[in-house]
Amino acid sequence: MEVLLQELADEIGMTITVSHFPPGISKWNQIEHCMFSFISMNWRGKLLSSYETIIKLIGSTKTKKGLKVEARLDERNYETGREIPDEDMAQLKIGLHELYPKWNSCVFG
Repeated sequence: MEVLLQELADEIGMTITVSHFPPGISKWNQIEHCMFSFISMNWRGKLLSSYETIIKLIGSTKTKKGLKVEARLDERNYETGREIPDEDMAQLKIGLHELYPKWNSCVFG
């Protein structure tokens, strides 16, 4: 992925900042945080026996104020095990971001 980000950064001539939430803090994602309790209430006591059941239960979740969840199953196949040669990795222009450098980085174009 880093190689592809580097190609994009070079092509557009801009720095791309990559940010990650630390593990266990989905509360930083306000939409997820607001909707999770409603999703939990909606599927309480239901047998989650298939992807179709889960998608339907999540997708039928809404709040009294009108927020609705949209859900769909992503059935695409994704390439795994792609190896990037060390020479290519050495050419990447990646640095730590000044804000939370443990979690955020920059790809310089």
